[in-house]
Amino acid sequence: MNKLALALAAGLPAAAFAGAASADCGSFTIASMNWQSAEVLANLDQFILNEGYGCDAEITTSDTVPAITSLVEKGQPEVVPESWVDLMPEVVAGGLKDGKIVELSRSLSDGGQQGWFIPRYMLDEHPNLNKIEEILAHPELFPAPEDASKGAVYNGPQGWGGTVVTTQLAKAFDIEGKGFTLVDTGSAAGLDGSMAKAYEQKAPWLGFYWSPTSMLGKYDMVPVDFGMPNDMAEWKRCTSVSECADPKQNAFPRDNVFTLVSKSFAEKTDPAVIDYLSKRSWTNDTVNTLMAWMTDNQATGEDGAREFLKTHEDLWTAWVTPEAAEKIKSAL
Repeated sequence: MNKLALALAAGLPAAAFAGAASADCGSFTIASMNWQSAEVLANLDQFILNEGYGCDAEITTSDTVPAITSLVEKGQPEVVPESWVDLMPEVVAGGLKDGKIVELSRSLSDGGQQGWFIPRYMLDEHPNLNKIEEILAHPELFPAPEDASKGAVYNGPQGWGGTVVTTQLAKAFDIEGKGFTLVDTGSAAGLDGSMAKAYEQKAPWLGFYWSPTSMLGKYDMVPVDFGMPNDMAEWKRCTSVSECADPKQNAFPRDNVFTLVSKSFAEKTDPAVIDYLSKRSWTNDTVNTLMAWMTDNQATGEDGAREFLKTHEDLWTAWVTPEAAEKIKSAL
């Protein structure tokens, strides 16, 4: 159990742990967000908790802002498995301070990742090409589709935060002066298509993307090293602000992604449930691969959860009790 869960346990009445094996898991709701990784994680938690611990968990579909806001203000949904807490830092901090919510495991052990990426095969051919100074020294390795004399940095569609950041970093690193140009892909499909086409042809590609995603599960991409740590003060001042006229060189941060639960749920449910939610954590690579399988097979979150349970027994059995593990295996 991690230190957050231990802190919670220390604050719970001792009576709550008496006869833990017979404690009642109870009925509650789990938030499933409208993207693949959150959908499969919600379904995974539902399957494990219902089949392994005798819970009566139902999934409710939501999104980051309404789910976390409702959790803090109303205590429901009781479990938000994939909470991108950096998107609502003040709300989450307030809920923790007021004792309304509890922060358990890091859903993504290595954090959510945004950045610029290149294909692995380009790095294999050109060592150190994942470093920004090496990239900017060689625009000829990334010919733009409309003008091969310039290097291309593929950007996301207008309206995305990542598109704003990429535009600001392009100014800060003076990519135009280094012989590069930003390519507006127009849409999410356009961005995906540019990466897929390049990868399938083993052609050059450099652009904005993020993880976990099925695309990075299907295509082996390497993040660009900007040669510095993220400066969050500068990020808030200018890197992420489209109107800011003087962006400085910066790097993408790693997003903190936690499992959040209501304090009342944590206090009344079976402690073994909190122990599971405190241990359950997976990497971007694991989720990316699973999401690629889901996309290729047009699978639902429930399908993805079952696939993970069948193929990664070594991972999930470490999260649950031996008794729960046997029940889950039987249910599969």
